[in-house]
Amino acid sequence: MSATGARESTGARGAPRGGPWWWARRRSAVLDVLLALASTMECVLEGIPFAHEAGLPEPVGMLLGLVAGPVLLLRRRWPVVVVLVSIAVMPAEMGALLGMIGLYTLAASDVPRRITALLAGMTVVGTLTTTYLSLRQDVVSQEDFNPPGWFVAAMAVAVGLVMTAPPVLWGLYVGARRRLVESLRERADGLERELSLLADRAEERAEWARNEERTRIAREMHDVVAHRVSLMVVHAAALQAVALKDPEKASKNAALVGDMGRQALTELREMLGVLRTAEGAAVRGAEGAVPSASERLAEVASQASVTAPEVRPSAEADEGPSLAELGDLVGQSRAAGMVVELSVQGAEGAAGRRYAAGVEQTVFRVVQEALTNVHKHAPGARARVRLAHRGDEVAVQVENGPSERGATDAGLPSGGNGLVGMRERVTALGGVFVSGPTEAGGFRVSAVVPAAAAAG
Repeated sequence: MSATGARESTGARGAPRGGPWWWARRRSAVLDVLLALASTMECVLEGIPFAHEAGLPEPVGMLLGLVAGPVLLLRRRWPVVVVLVSIAVMPAEMGALLGMIGLYTLAASDVPRRITALLAGMTVVGTLTTTYLSLRQDVVSQEDFNPPGWFVAAMAVAVGLVMTAPPVLWGLYVGARRRLVESLRERADGLERELSLLADRAEERAEWARNEERTRIAREMHDVVAHRVSLMVVHAAALQAVALKDPEKASKNAALVGDMGRQALTELREMLGVLRTAEGAAVRGAEGAVPSASERLAEVASQASVTAPEVRPSAEADEGPSLAELGDLVGQSRAAGMVVELSVQGAEGAAGRRYAAGVEQTVFRVVQEALTNVHKHAPGARARVRLAHRGDEVAVQVENGPSERGATDAGLPSGGNGLVGMRERVTALGGVFVSGPTEAGGFRVSAVVPAAAAAG
């Protein structure tokens, strides 16, 4: 607002102004120019009789009209000035159009209401006084017309109300309507921004969930494929070594390789099925345009509702390996020629699912990856697997000695993601993971997982 309280004209919803100076639009400027011309002509014509009555030259009255009439150009910028000028020229009985439009603009503007009431009251008093004196003078000049005194006062009140009340009331209505529309626009803009922010956050959460699911599936595929393929490579090497010397053992090793290959393919096929389902849901949710924030938010919500029942249950339906399968896992490494010792402390063995599925699967994968690393990087080394049940937590440790064959690596490919995956699994459940070389030249992997970590 300006110093007088008038609203600074701007375009709709913050759009840049398209008119000159203080006008928001060119048509507003054209309208005010036409009104100012009409007001100027009125004031000039009314200045002539005023000059005659005041005993002044006609050019003086016309000059006063030329000065007062164009003030109407300032009504949008300084409505108070326009009303004050109209009050000032009331004794000269000019500026009726100037006063009415000034009052309308003042009532419709953001000028404080006490100032509007004060100026409107001054205009009413001035109009009543001027009208009363003019009518009384006309009555006195008429010898054959002698109305009662109350008639002149009533006519003055009527003329004063007609010239002041309608502009003020109409201006108040237009101003209230304008403020209501602007308030609704601001609320709509605020809601649009809020919906856009919610849609952005929902998209971020959906993208984070997709990344987490991809990471989990990649970790599962690494654990499954790396372990199975590593054992297959070890058995294939043993098969090549004994193929001619011991056909019976070679046949046994070949059968083991075939079984492991089929198990790897089955688990890999399950993982790919989960990926294919997730990709299909993402493609269905990405089709179509999203022109507004509300539609984006609705689309993200629909994607979440579609993706959740299609991806999660398929991943949770197969709860994965459990602690009861540790014996089979150790047996596979023993069949590949590794000397592995398995010891269980605390509970009576691991013959049953005592913990949440995520806890048992995490412990199993830690042991699986640790044994796979022994096959890869310490062929021929002895390994020891320790499992401890401690009531509110389960601990596991896999330790191997140095390679007895004098080799430090079996030549199997490694992406360096095994330890990272184990650490991610354990820390995701609120557990502690530690790994590193031992003083004897081997390697040790330890993990402690809360028993109820995955219950929620």
